[in-house]
Amino acid sequence: MFDLSTTLTLLLLVCLLCAIAFEFVNGFHDTANAVATVIYTNSLKPNVAVVWSGLCNFAGVFAGGIAVAMGIVNLLPVEALVDSNTMHSVSMVLALLLSAIIWNLGTWYVGLPASSSHALIGSILGVGIAYSFLPGGSSVAINWTKAQEIGLSLLISPFFGFACAIFLMFFFKRVIKNDFVFKEASQEKEPPMWVRAVLITTCSLVSFFHGSNDGQKGVGLVMLILIGIVPAYFAIDNTVELQNTKISIQHIHLLVSRADTLTLSAKEVKTHKEIIAKSIEAEALINTNLDASTLPKDQRFEVRSNIVKITKGCEKLVKGGNLSLSKNDIADLNKSIALTRKATDYAPKWVILMISLSLGLGTMIGWKRIVKTIGEKIGKQHMSYAQGASAEIVAAVTIGLSTSFGLPVSTTHVLSSGIAGSMVAKKGLKNLQPKTIKNILLAWVLTLPVTMLISGLLFLLFRAIL
Repeated sequence: MFDLSTTLTLLLLVCLLCAIAFEFVNGFHDTANAVATVIYTNSLKPNVAVVWSGLCNFAGVFAGGIAVAMGIVNLLPVEALVDSNTMHSVSMVLALLLSAIIWNLGTWYVGLPASSSHALIGSILGVGIAYSFLPGGSSVAINWTKAQEIGLSLLISPFFGFACAIFLMFFFKRVIKNDFVFKEASQEKEPPMWVRAVLITTCSLVSFFHGSNDGQKGVGLVMLILIGIVPAYFAIDNTVELQNTKISIQHIHLLVSRADTLTLSAKEVKTHKEIIAKSIEAEALINTNLDASTLPKDQRFEVRSNIVKITKGCEKLVKGGNLSLSKNDIADLNKSIALTRKATDYAPKWVILMISLSLGLGTMIGWKRIVKTIGEKIGKQHMSYAQGASAEIVAAVTIGLSTSFGLPVSTTHVLSSGIAGSMVAKKGLKNLQPKTIKNILLAWVLTLPVTMLISGLLFLLFRAIL
């Protein structure tokens, strides 16, 4: 398979199975948050709720695009880590996957709403940092600009959810005169149909957007595996017309060459020179190949590497604001960057389908532990219908916005912080259960460093063994 030896083929399959396992665990770990309100409020029977949520997750993966997936791929620049020894790529992939799975299973077992996103990001960073300590390694092993964007997203989103839930609860209090929705949910009988309809709708939205965000993390993981282990087949999209890519690169070359280097800093001048050099290399490599499928396999990863360096270099120069180009030229440059990236920013349909099924099936089991925490242990009072609806509305909006910006966000922390905010809106901070909040915060703080440590050590171990 893919011109690999039997050993490498087996290792590739193991890596893909681990990615499927991560997304499966992600399904029953994170989606419990999405179904917690409809199950706890008796709006849907558990079996119906998890199956419906699983279907919404499945649909969300397909509808979510690949912006989040590419954020995961770009966080760990595979171009900097892949070398002639494919076993090193296997070590990288296995380390980050096993680290994330171990943490997810551990926190699920104790019923703790920890974040799969934090676990995955921490695992990727751990591998990158460990690589930088190897002979010849460097800090280029991590895209720190992307890491800062993702870190900020993961940091802000829970506070955003907490604050918005408080505001939404106050709004509900003003406009809804029916006190029934503000009472603790009954565990014995169904709420009125209109309450059920609202809660089922919000659950569906959270599940859908969870799929569009968290599902894309799984897609990104699989692409890391494929690009790292079999770059000759997956480094670039084989369906792309390379002549269009070449034209876009030539246009970038022309625009960047037109810029006055006297306005650039020494670091930016170096980036400017690299863009021009890599543009010339990429144009020569593509040459007369009409599409990616005719490009020699041994050149595909090199073309990818050049495209990534060209587009990232251009983005740095544009972001720096020192390019002596007109607004129209900057707009043309950004358009050419987007067109060029079509060759590298992609995911095959079978990858998206595989992750969709894994997430959807995982959603259908393992919900009980997290549901109890969400419904009963965050606040001193059990969750009301209004609190469940407000938390899920906030979660759906937050996750949807994050997906549109191509940023991974934690469904777990957004929803649990929304529940906490709705509890505070009712009776202030005294309405929170300190022990549960402390445990959730502890998991939030520990997830990144622990997964970074585990994945880093596993990477060095696997690399030494393999």
